[in-house]
Amino acid sequence: MTPAAVTVEAPAKLNLLLRVLAREADGFHGLETLFCLVSLADTLRAERRDGRAVTIDVTGAELGRPEDNLAVRAAELVLDATGRRFGVHLTLTKRIPTRAGLGGGSSDAAAALHATNLLAGGAVPRHELLQFAARLGSDVPFFASGAPFALGWGHGERLLRLPPLPSAPVLLLTPSVGIGTAEAYGWVDAARQSAGRRGALALDLDALAGWGDIGRMAGNDFESPVFQRVPEIRAAFEALAGTRPLVCRMSGSGSTLFAIYRSARDRDDARMMLGRKHGQLEAADTLTSPPLPPEIVP
Repeated sequence: MTPAAVTVEAPAKLNLLLRVLAREADGFHGLETLFCLVSLADTLRAERRDGRAVTIDVTGAELGRPEDNLAVRAAELVLDATGRRFGVHLTLTKRIPTRAGLGGGSSDAAAALHATNLLAGGAVPRHELLQFAARLGSDVPFFASGAPFALGWGHGERLLRLPPLPSAPVLLLTPSVGIGTAEAYGWVDAARQSAGRRGALALDLDALAGWGDIGRMAGNDFESPVFQRVPEIRAAFEALAGTRPLVCRMSGSGSTLFAIYRSARDRDDARMMLGRKHGQLEAADTLTSPPLPPEIVP
């Protein structure tokens, strides 16, 4: 028996390391990145409906036209692959900030792939779902994989699952200004026209064995051009780094900044110290396992 409805959590991600490689012939850049899931999450409910259409209701954020929504596109891919035997209505509750580098839209898409496939009785094999994920965006395969900690490269379609680090408290700081991904890539390209060769980086399990090691190795190629052009984000980063975290970086192309601490008390002290001066603050934790299993309504 196939379920009538499925509810899944769609967690946010951090990029602990993010290197932007050369622009390729298709116009997209290659990436090297270290992904980590955190507890901040959207909630997606998928329900079987009569007909063949995919519809969506969104609360918590304005996401534009339904047909452009990644979760809708993900559900459409599964329905196309399974013969369009029913329609799907999605109810999306947004908690992850948009245009912030936390992968909210990509996580919603991965959640929609899995939820719609459950409505179809699991007809699409996992490896095909990952192929669909790669068609939707560079972060979607990571979320679809279920890995809490992974190294990704290429366009995000190649992943190496890694042993997760112990759960650690995180403080997310999202300034009021958002950053467009395409704009941020343009800034990186412009900065590289006058830059020299980049330094070497050796990744091994020893370098990824603890949060202190991650802090010494972590970096993000978007930070320099973003901080140069958006002083509010630079000021927020400097304030967050001043709270003495183990790791402090910008996630993705921004604008959310994150700090990882030794203890929840250190994080909470930092939150009180920062107040609301630099933007929205959200406490979270890194995940050591995938989100909770889907809630299924027969």
